[in-house]
Amino acid sequence: MASAAGVGVATVSRVLSGGSASPETRERVLAAAAQLDYRPSALGRNLRQRRTGGIALLVPDITDTFYGRLAEGVLSCARSAGEPVMVGATGDDPEQEAELIGTFLEQSVDRVIAVPSGDADTWTPALRAGLTVVFAHRRPPGRDDVPAVLADDRLGTRTAVEYLAGLGHRRIAFLGGPGGGPRLRAFRDTLAALGIPGDDELVVTARAARDSAYAAASGLFQHRPDLTAVVAGGNMLGEAAILAARELDLRIPRDVSIVMFDDVPWAELCSPPLTVIAQPAQDIGYRAAELVMRETTRRTRDTVLPTELLVRGSCGPRLGKP
Repeated sequence: MASAAGVGVATVSRVLSGGSASPETRERVLAAAAQLDYRPSALGRNLRQRRTGGIALLVPDITDTFYGRLAEGVLSCARSAGEPVMVGATGDDPEQEAELIGTFLEQSVDRVIAVPSGDADTWTPALRAGLTVVFAHRRPPGRDDVPAVLADDRLGTRTAVEYLAGLGHRRIAFLGGPGGGPRLRAFRDTLAALGIPGDDELVVTARAARDSAYAAASGLFQHRPDLTAVVAGGNMLGEAAILAARELDLRIPRDVSIVMFDDVPWAELCSPPLTVIAQPAQDIGYRAAELVMRETTRRTRDTVLPTELLVRGSCGPRLGKP
């Protein structure tokens, strides 16, 4: 191609990599590239730079609608920049996450976006090796040195609890899962601010599996038949709460009101449609990809995106329980 453009190989390389060249030279090189249908080898370029390039994305579950939308945001941004994306599923298992991080290090990946499952120490090897890491949706406690793109969990939780309290509910339960610490803290803080006594029996945590979520929801309803409302900390937990309530012949919202994090497609198709705290999953992924592709993320502040309470039919006034 250099001969076709009438320049040297080094000039071709400089132009195609975005380096300096005169307008006339750049035009000749690009015209020759178009005529020959030439595309530079990303693999060869990255080997010279001693990296594989691309972005690694870690999510707990690729079948979960929320994480699927988050991944689509990452892919959309990366696609526009010509960057490939490798996706790994951790199952919210810290050991699996650590193994995948090790694999990325072996493959010389240099940028990672992660919905983290492990603690702060899990990410120490990656950071020491010089990987650029951005957390999405949540962050491990004690890892404030890594930038994150987050939804405003605190405001979303507070809005939901205040809405339920405004309907007269006082025995409000929280059904949480992995990484739900900030939402739980916001839940307890909001109850305290409203003057509603906290009750540890109304806080239940499930593992990242549907059977665990269902067992947690069913146990909550059976052990505390006096509860009148539930805040579910994710769409899997909300699904479990609905299934358990139906199995126990609890009517929604007459017997129990339910609010769920994540506005997934089936939420609006429920009978009654489910009130949700909507999070901008795709935007979280897109912003995380933008951030990880910067030359540096040092001293970068977290990006916090707004949530929205979408009121539908699954919440009603407290009835029949003193």
